Amino acid sequence: MSYRVFVRNWWKSNPSWPNGLEPHAGRKFTLHKRVDTYEEARNICQVYNANHKPGKLSRKAEFEEN
Repeated sequence: MSYRVFVRNWWKSNPSWPNGLEPHAGRKFTLHKRVDTYEEARNICQVYNANHKPGKLSRKAEFEEN
C-alpha cells in the first residue's frame, strides 16, 4: 500500500458568508507522490503542519491511499 501526501485549503473567501469565509475543500497540491508507509505519510503531515501556519483559509497537509 502507498500514500499520496498533499496540502489544500479548507475555506475560500466569500464576503457574503459570516467572517467572509465559505467552507470549501480546495484543490489538492501534491507534496509527495508516493510514500510507502502510513507512519511516514503521517509524519510528513505532522512536520508540515507544525512548520506552516494554516492561515485564514486553513491550509493543511493530509494524505490518502494511492
